[in-house]
Amino acid sequence: MKKILFTILAAATMLTAGAQNATFTYFNYKGNDTRFDKKIDPTSQYLNPILAGFYPDPSFCRVGNKFYLVNSSFAFFPGVPIFESDDLVNWQQIGHVLDRPSQLPLDGQGVSRGIFAPDIKYNPKNKTYYMITTSMRMGNFFVKTKDPHAGWSDPIRLPQIDGIDPSFFFDKDGQAYIVHNGPVDGGADYEGQRAIRIFRFDTKGDSIVGTYRQIVRGGTHVEARPIWIEGPHLYRIGKYYYLMCAEGGTGDWHSEVILRAPVKSDIMNPASWEECPNNPILTQRTGVDPNRPDIVTSTGHADLVQDKQGRWWAVFLGCRAYEGPFYNTGRDTYMLPVTWKDGWPEILEKGKALPTVVSKPGLQPKSTSVQLTGNFSYTDKFDTEELNMRWIFLRNPEMNRFKWGNGALVITPSDADISELKPLSALFCRQQHTTFAAETEVTFIPRSDKDVAGMALLQNEHYNFVLGKTMLNGRPAVTLVRAEKEKVLIGSAFLQGNGKLQLKIEGDGRYYSFFYREQGEWRTLAAGVDAVNLSTARSGGFIGACIGLYATAK
Repeated sequence: MKKILFTILAAATMLTAGAQNATFTYFNYKGNDTRFDKKIDPTSQYLNPILAGFYPDPSFCRVGNKFYLVNSSFAFFPGVPIFESDDLVNWQQIGHVLDRPSQLPLDGQGVSRGIFAPDIKYNPKNKTYYMITTSMRMGNFFVKTKDPHAGWSDPIRLPQIDGIDPSFFFDKDGQAYIVHNGPVDGGADYEGQRAIRIFRFDTKGDSIVGTYRQIVRGGTHVEARPIWIEGPHLYRIGKYYYLMCAEGGTGDWHSEVILRAPVKSDIMNPASWEECPNNPILTQRTGVDPNRPDIVTSTGHADLVQDKQGRWWAVFLGCRAYEGPFYNTGRDTYMLPVTWKDGWPEILEKGKALPTVVSKPGLQPKSTSVQLTGNFSYTDKFDTEELNMRWIFLRNPEMNRFKWGNGALVITPSDADISELKPLSALFCRQQHTTFAAETEVTFIPRSDKDVAGMALLQNEHYNFVLGKTMLNGRPAVTLVRAEKEKVLIGSAFLQGNGKLQLKIEGDGRYYSFFYREQGEWRTLAAGVDAVNLSTARSGGFIGACIGLYATAK
């Protein structure tokens, strides 16, 4: 992967003349969750989630001794983070699959549009990696590469697919297939009813062959009128093909179900498939103590892989709720070992709570430039030419507005406000903990109350916070604006001048506090502010809260 296209663009860019720049000299983040406050042996145990924060819809594959994992990225650029591991636990981000605007047009798209549910697979017949996904703008497409470190092709579109969540399957005999979620043939019998379709795929022509067949109508236990069967994956394991799918929607009724067909059968014939009598094979929707510690909800959208020792593992998404259905950290990536009985896999026994600490001998802990789970802290001083891969942009960025290196991030503000469907003059990282603190220092000279520079907490365009320096009644001030459909000024304070301003946010579950400092002690701007507007259950959408270094000037 080219590390990173940002470096090249930043080195070549000149800042737009005439606008007041916002200069950020550091960003500090610290996470301190009770969930992660556990002593483990990192050579034989790991923590769930394995990727904490906004890393939903995981898919992975193994090639030789290496594992590769991807996640949904929605309207953020670059898109589809890709990770590499030797042991399935210690992951290192090697880049993004979609790191060029030609691969990922995002202009005008809402935060939860963009890229949905990527699937990564390797075809040993032609020694090629494939990543297939759904774009809310381009439809369904795939990209490919011989080396995930070297970059990926431009998109190859698949207009025949009517639906979402496509996934590749490369059989041992050289045949290739795509399965996906689609409309029900003849129309749905009830709201939320969907189907799983299958196509043949020609790897030499990079194209779909023939027409689809509908192999699942509605889902499993059809008498219960199941909804939103999606996220399908096909596998060949022993004497059977397995079709594993998410079911029940991506909220707290989420689950994972599975069907199988004999290897000698026609997998494009719906009559070949039987459903597991023990479905769902993963869920937290019923049968677990609502007062259990380390609550995880909404588990599902899983993928399977076999390790070098022959053991099977599942990755899937889940949510760390702090109260009822509310969570601000988004949908994380979790992993559990898979057990087998009577030819059927099970990811988690019914009625069992998802464990935080899991045993896995032979782990190989290593340092990484992007912290992914557990309690940790980091400080980014923007003192290198290469931007850390934790930082992402919302929509396709105007790169002439950003410059970093030499101990500063300099942003030339655009006139785009956080509530608009435009490229923002902002960089974002994920809120990865329920209890966290984030801090920065900014130098900025506002000209009016329309000019703001500081920190943003983003769930979407209409559910967010902005803590920043601006003008208030003709004087420099720091303000906090909370948006939950409507914008409300929560706190404000006049500043002594236009020097450096430090800003800090401390979050603890549902409630956040906001601070500022010009010199001397920190001052509280607003304490115990309700941040439930950053939760998916309140705002809708699919991302987790993101922390931004943000500037705008009208």
